[in-house]
Amino acid sequence: MKIAVVYTLRREPLPGQPSDYYAEGDDPRTIDAVVSALSTGHDAIAIEDDSDLCRKLIAAKPDIIFNMAEGVAGEDREARVPALLELMGIPYTGSTPATLAMTLNKATAKEILRYHSIPVAQSVIVSRNGHLSEKHGLALPLMVKPLHEGSSKGVRDNSLVHAAQELKERITFIHDTYRQPALVEEYLPGREFTAAILGNGDEARVLPLIEINHAALPSGANPIYSWEAKWVWDTTDKPLDIFLCPAPVDDTLKERIEQMALAAYEALRCRDWCRVDLRLDDAGVPHLLELNPLPGILPGPADNSCFPKAARAAGMEYDALIRTVVEIARKRYGS
Repeated sequence: MKIAVVYTLRREPLPGQPSDYYAEGDDPRTIDAVVSALSTGHDAIAIEDDSDLCRKLIAAKPDIIFNMAEGVAGEDREARVPALLELMGIPYTGSTPATLAMTLNKATAKEILRYHSIPVAQSVIVSRNGHLSEKHGLALPLMVKPLHEGSSKGVRDNSLVHAAQELKERITFIHDTYRQPALVEEYLPGREFTAAILGNGDEARVLPLIEINHAALPSGANPIYSWEAKWVWDTTDKPLDIFLCPAPVDDTLKERIEQMALAAYEALRCRDWCRVDLRLDDAGVPHLLELNPLPGILPGPADNSCFPKAARAAGMEYDALIRTVVEIARKRYGS
């Protein structure tokens, strides 16, 4: 079987672009690791998602795509490659264009989750050239995020604001830097978790839960999994002990988080795999933060990459994880 790994390359930003502009792309090490994993028993190649993608796919004639293309610009960028593959009739791993568009837009995802009675943090959207009304009903402290970004883009340590002036400054920062609305969200002060899900329908399962260890952050840092926590303070030379896996939770909380993650997975019609981020409120009730149907998959055991770490805790090494995702997708297509 011929498998094409379609990816977005992580690059250095151009002048005038935010420093995290390409943060959702993958580096060559990850791309090579995925191709290597799929080369066992298959003909695997890597194809970059660019303006020439359609021609390259026609020339390659792949049987299935391992989709890890995040796209670069636009609020529906993650949906672009799957939409093209649907048009061309090429099977692919992962979720549909509709799901990828809904999950990237945090407000849309929240609306759907609320409809399904899945708890989420209360929030308001502040559009560009708009302002936050004093009647918004949210109490400080608050989180301020870009409306449609991932990989902690725009979520800095100071995104947790404690005063009205800080709130105004962060909203302006989002508008000016990312050219999109800001999502102002109530801060959930409890423990933070990630649930990695594999499978479809009744076969969907949650891998061992990961807890974000806020105690591992530098002294004085806010207890959030920020851009700095992911990409600045956590380095290969000095890794943060940021993940606890399996998470130290009792059976009741574990079951509650797993059931909520699976319910969200189904509500947003995710396919094959997804990472679900949750946080507890001050009463210990889990709330959904967001869903990531294109989860990060850094290959090294020492890398703080949630999905591979959860898979290893379940006894599944990196190569087996990548091949399992393809097999789940092939089963879904009936091949």
